[in-house]
Amino acid sequence: MPAPAVDARLSLFASRLSHHSFGDDDLLLLEAALSTGADVPALLATRSEARRLLQQHAPQAFAAPPPPLPDHHARSLATADFFARAFALVGDVQSCLAMRYEALLLRDAKYSGDHHLQVSHEEWLTFAKDSLHNGFYTIASKAFAYAIAHICRSQPGQLDSTNSIEKDRINDIIGLQNLAKSLSAQHSVQTRSAEYMKRRGSGGHDKYYLQSGKPKLPGSSMFMLGIKTRNMKKLCRSRETNLGKI
Repeated sequence: MPAPAVDARLSLFASRLSHHSFGDDDLLLLEAALSTGADVPALLATRSEARRLLQQHAPQAFAAPPPPLPDHHARSLATADFFARAFALVGDVQSCLAMRYEALLLRDAKYSGDHHLQVSHEEWLTFAKDSLHNGFYTIASKAFAYAIAHICRSQPGQLDSTNSIEKDRINDIIGLQNLAKSLSAQHSVQTRSAEYMKRRGSGGHDKYYLQSGKPKLPGSSMFMLGIKTRNMKKLCRSRETNLGKI
């Protein structure tokens, strides 16, 4: 269990989250709670509880009605940025990437004409590489496409044979995008095959089609679905490792 002082900080942090307080002071409070503990088990328990609190309050924060501000998109953007930084502090890489994706999509849709908030192709490229590295291949492919589109929009009519540097950059990104697509396809086939064999083994009579007709999900929902799938894979690998040590 967390030490009393740490537990008090987490309780205060939870209270501030419930009141939709998402500021730098709250991040400092979270950081202080995570850096104090009597021993390693206490630190791990604190981190786990903080992660649970953030995962609980993040959906509520976005579902809450917007306050009477001139631009409610600014509130959503600030909220996504807060949770991205908070999830980074507790070591929840998947949720951090999901919040970053939410913020990038919002900025791209609502602030493309704002010099300070518009998304650059470098930001999309960085996010795409992070998603690829962490196993979110479908999202990585989409992010690579955004990066390419931004390069083309920033230099319309200039990507001819004389601009070899930009062409090489685009070709490099296309190569990474193709890799993401290939890995996504492999993962999809493996997952669907495993589910098919599981249904056959269970003796169920429901028909199962490898080419499912499920409706497409919005970007952030697709990302969270990928998180759940990847977490299950990590859990299975962890169990296999632990069994091997016995």
